[in-house]
Amino acid sequence: MEPLRSYTAGRWRSPSDEGTALYDAVTGGELARLSTAGIDRAAALAHGREVGGPALRELTFHQRAALLKSLASHLREHRKELYELSADTGATKGDSKFDVDGGIGVLFSYSSKGRRELPNATVHTDGGAEPLGKQGTFLGQHIATPLRGVAVQINAFNFPVWGPLEKLAPAFIAGVPTLIKPAEQTAHLTHRLVELIVESGILPEGSVQLLCGNAGDLLDHLTEQDLLSFTGSASTAHRLRAQDNVVRRSVRFNAEADSLNCSILGPDATRDTAEFDLFVRQLVTEMTVKAGQKCTAVRRAFVPEGRVDEVVGAVVDRLSGIEVGDPRNPEVGMGALADLEQREEVRRGLKGLLEAGRLVHGDPWKPFDPVGADYEQGAFVPPMLLRCDDPELPQPHEIEVFGPVATVMPYRDAEHAVELANRGGGSLVGSVVSGDTEFVRTVVLGAASRHGRMLVLNGSDSEESTGHGSPLPQLVHGGPGRAGGGEEMAGIRGVLHHMQRTAVQGDPDTLTALTGQWVPGSTRTTTETHPFRKYLEQLRVGDSVVGGPRGITAEDVAHFADFTGDEFYAHTDEAAAAANPFFGGLVAHGYLVVSLAAGLFVAPEPGPVLANYGLENLRFLTPTYPGDEITVTLTAKRITPRHNADYGEVRWDADVTNQHGESVAKYDVLTLVAKEETTSG
Repeated sequence: MEPLRSYTAGRWRSPSDEGTALYDAVTGGELARLSTAGIDRAAALAHGREVGGPALRELTFHQRAALLKSLASHLREHRKELYELSADTGATKGDSKFDVDGGIGVLFSYSSKGRRELPNATVHTDGGAEPLGKQGTFLGQHIATPLRGVAVQINAFNFPVWGPLEKLAPAFIAGVPTLIKPAEQTAHLTHRLVELIVESGILPEGSVQLLCGNAGDLLDHLTEQDLLSFTGSASTAHRLRAQDNVVRRSVRFNAEADSLNCSILGPDATRDTAEFDLFVRQLVTEMTVKAGQKCTAVRRAFVPEGRVDEVVGAVVDRLSGIEVGDPRNPEVGMGALADLEQREEVRRGLKGLLEAGRLVHGDPWKPFDPVGADYEQGAFVPPMLLRCDDPELPQPHEIEVFGPVATVMPYRDAEHAVELANRGGGSLVGSVVSGDTEFVRTVVLGAASRHGRMLVLNGSDSEESTGHGSPLPQLVHGGPGRAGGGEEMAGIRGVLHHMQRTAVQGDPDTLTALTGQWVPGSTRTTTETHPFRKYLEQLRVGDSVVGGPRGITAEDVAHFADFTGDEFYAHTDEAAAAANPFFGGLVAHGYLVVSLAAGLFVAPEPGPVLANYGLENLRFLTPTYPGDEITVTLTAKRITPRHNADYGEVRWDADVTNQHGESVAKYDVLTLVAKEETTSG
């Protein structure tokens, strides 16, 4: 059997030796061989920087997002093939969907967020412009641009599809190419995933590469523009973080490591409540999905003193109904561990936990008959529940057994539950199963500093809850301390991890040219054609229209108060308004000012403007009094074409001033504007 090939520098490459064997977790048979002998890792990184990076940086955020959506759709058509390969890793159909569908879902999510939350540009503006001088000619603006390196990911064996894709998505949106180094135990599945990506031809060459085997001297060739992301054990994360070149070059490093995650049952959750059942079901699910080989699985279950017997009994009842065996058999609820070595690792870890507790279900040393499989050949263990009556003992808070293992422990009160949860030394996720909001508040706020994510589960949210062990692309996936101190995904935050934030200082026109977004103080362009009469392609940042002046009378104010029902005293009671130290007399409604301003800048005839769909960042800066005159200046601030749509979004800067030139209101107007090419074609 020839070793799996790596995909580097634009082609598939075979290693120069026979490599080491990769075994089927269920049958023990040889699946593939792995080696990276003879693969030039430095050349792979150079290819990513010199070919993949430039190709990605030529695309806008929206174009990259569209490619991710196309890739997600392509992979979704091949899910069944990936499911079949996943079964070789010991995964059930449900486990495989969690991995495969979850990874594809991350691509879809980032595609959507990239188009909704990022500009259709190659530069991201971080916040607004900061005035640095009194005259408005010297400003500061933070921008984010892609790092000019490669995002290297070294992944764990438990999620061979989801792991690579959840790291690829934010890097790709940012404009940074990726090199994937899968874990050896499940590398054949990641290998097929990358084959599907390459065969599709959807992504630019150099944006994805695969190193299928040992990392070798890969880290020695990283530069300050590269990124390194790792999922695995805390000890390996420490070695990678401390690698000489990584330290010397200050390579951006992100780790997701060991995590003694916990679930806490609230004191309100008695045997007859929905929360009690939710807690038990969640614990069993977290123990058995992927045979407990999840970085987010519940390892420690904390329950109120006096309720341990009830909880243990309910969990054991559920575990007793779980069939273990060949994951292809529909009757099987839990498959095998990744390999026989992992089974020995679980047994070694369990010995440490047994110094503090006792097994109440399952025995990894006792042979049994797995459904449709051979116990001696496959990496099978039963789900194992321990009971520790003394939660002050150190072992449950220090030893993570990466398998279907959890320990039930008692707590006295909310503060004690927080103390025990935090003894894990930093976790990816903790959950609180309770309908008591005061208890939940105490636990969440007390434990948040040591957890990357906190799930509150109760009867109100259970139908929609994605569960304790499900990281979501919109939220941070990571945790402090023992969990690695890193953050993955987290929506656009994950994209910005792959970019350099730079503070640019300069004049308004220069900042507008750099960012593609109009900056206050930069040149406005007034043309004979009203901006609302221009199609999207005809509009330019800085296009402007001035409307007014328009006088505001006492009759306007009174009519607006009567018409809308807004009879706040500052608009209707002259004596009370005069006593207000901020106004000193009757003032016009702020919304009257905004409404009149719209009448001054709107072009009433049918045209390219399809809709006004929003108004943001409204601030009333100076009171407007009867007798004042207002003028409005509307300027095209940002123009964003929508991908595969016949319109785009235009963000306008609105500045309403009085007869003294003082700004009385500032805000952004959002409009949808038609594209001419679609309208005419």
